[in-house]
Amino acid sequence: MRGFGHAGPSPWTDLDRPPLDAAALRRDLVVPGGLWTSLEVVTGTGSTNSDLAARAKQGDPEGSVLIAEEQSAGRGRLDRQWSAPARSGLFLSVLLRPAGVPVERYGWLPILTGVAAASVLSRVAEVASTSLKWPNDLLVTVDGAERKVGGILAELADGAVVVGLGINVSLREAELPVPAATSLALAGAAVTDRQTLLRALLREFAGLYREWTAAAGDPHASGLLPAYTALCGTLGRQVLVQLPGERELRGEAVAVDGDGRLVVRTADGARHPVAAGDVVHVRPEPV
Repeated sequence: MRGFGHAGPSPWTDLDRPPLDAAALRRDLVVPGGLWTSLEVVTGTGSTNSDLAARAKQGDPEGSVLIAEEQSAGRGRLDRQWSAPARSGLFLSVLLRPAGVPVERYGWLPILTGVAAASVLSRVAEVASTSLKWPNDLLVTVDGAERKVGGILAELADGAVVVGLGINVSLREAELPVPAATSLALAGAAVTDRQTLLRALLREFAGLYREWTAAAGDPHASGLLPAYTALCGTLGRQVLVQLPGERELRGEAVAVDGDGRLVVRTADGARHPVAAGDVVHVRPEPV
């Protein structure tokens, strides 16, 4: 409680956006035998992914978690820059060294992260319309329109993998970076307490990661592929895929294959596996 015996300026001024309690998070999540080995909350940084990638090269162990209350140079796919007001979301990266998993299966880690995040937004935040857009976007439906509420970026770092996740939690309408974005608060989430969401997210991720590594990264044996398929809002949709080299592919997204690629069936019936590209969900033309 502030106001009595106040000895200095408060470290935060927006009462709707209290700071995270790092000590409480460590007590709950950094436990013997668990995945998470360290957890740090910093007031601000350029990019948690960049910071943790540098630590990976210095030999930091698997299970390091870095959370920023604010990022000034957050990065998405294709080095797109983004930022958000302090304490308005969850901005974090985790360091992974998947023992016994072939490197060619590391591409499933951002998909696993998406499944963990979407599950928590649905179950804990109680946002019923949560889905995943291949390959790395978290979507919710607001007033009948799909809006991006979060994104994922995975990067190799000297043999390790750093996975970054950003989720808009309390952004107000005027603070949204683009019209296609939203936040959990604007989507009517029942729970927007970042401490609660972060604890659930890291626990959900740890459980899925244990199953995935125990199966040597096999998306079928670990159950990851069917879990992702159930949450992927891209499947069954008409899509426009913007490919490297300024090429485009139009068709129906019919599957995600065993390598995590989106399979697009074009009008001639041919099936095209896509490993990388920007996907646009195309609204069906009125009959």
